[in-house]
Amino acid sequence: MAEELPGAWFGFGFCGFGQALGSGRARRVLSPEPLRAPGAGLDVYRVSASWSYTAFVSRGGRLELAGAAGGAAGGCRDAWASEALLVLLRAGPGPEPGAELQAWAPGSALRGEPLWVHTVEAEAEGDDGPGGKPQAGPLPLLPCARAYVSPRPPFYRPLAPGLRARRLELGAEHALLLDEAGQVFSWGGGRHGQLGHGTLEAELEPRPLEALQGLPMAEVAAGGWHSVSVSETGDVYIWGWNESGQLALPTRSLAEDGKTVAGEAAGLHEGGPDVKSTAGGEDGAPTPFIAVQPFPALLDLPRGSEAVKASCGSRHTAVVTRTGELYTWGWGQTSLAYPNYQHHYSSALGPLLRVT
Repeated sequence: MAEELPGAWFGFGFCGFGQALGSGRARRVLSPEPLRAPGAGLDVYRVSASWSYTAFVSRGGRLELAGAAGGAAGGCRDAWASEALLVLLRAGPGPEPGAELQAWAPGSALRGEPLWVHTVEAEAEGDDGPGGKPQAGPLPLLPCARAYVSPRPPFYRPLAPGLRARRLELGAEHALLLDEAGQVFSWGGGRHGQLGHGTLEAELEPRPLEALQGLPMAEVAAGGWHSVSVSETGDVYIWGWNESGQLALPTRSLAEDGKTVAGEAAGLHEGGPDVKSTAGGEDGAPTPFIAVQPFPALLDLPRGSEAVKASCGSRHTAVVTRTGELYTWGWGQTSLAYPNYQHHYSSALGPLLRVT
């Protein structure tokens, strides 16, 4: 999650590139550990994690990179890390208010000139960000809330004039937008049901999710090919690809070893998912599993917990509850580059960490 949160930062997962997760004593951190950010005494304000490196922004506007990409810079208000591009929002070079958007190659170590520079309009008055300046972002949504930045050209992409964004999230092939009224829009590739419109078709322009009409949302998050939204009342809705259990729905990847697929895809049903089946139910009948969920599905957290935050990796999902519990599920293999590490999937929800 790339948001300012009170208290300490924690990290866990694959850190074979030196991404400064937890203790850093191994190539993987299997449970949450206090984050050891680069730079002595760095007061971390924002964190943006890509697969091979992590960007840290301090309250004083200092940017530090750790992992496969290294480097440091000052005057930063926000950072957005991806494998294709490192995007920085920095104080403008002149005396006028406003900010400068810079796109860098992650391997450049922030030396030389950025790939692309764009001046954005001054932020509206609001909460203070690093160095006491108005808070910008969060990226990839720009401070004006009328445009966003993409990891692929064109880097600067304006939104429709009547669309005022509160938050914007980018998946591998799709985008999610939460507007000021709490309505969710999606567009881009839809071959895994990640758009939530009930089909596998692509959408060229932002389209509202009819299934969530009348349910004001407070959060959205985009994984590689799945999506999550959290309502203002704390309900979690999830849709898209479920190959690794990232939707916390029954999936083939969780089937026991040696069991085979006994049925073919049943196709997309109105109001239902792409259901397949495996052999081996208690009564000997095939057990259904869900490969694609093309409509938002309501997910019940344990003990009736209410969610306040959601975040997605490529094929995993994390949710924080109002009582400070962190739940994670989905893909848990440490790295494809290290075959001795075992796969781990989970669709069973249990608290991993209590945030205080």
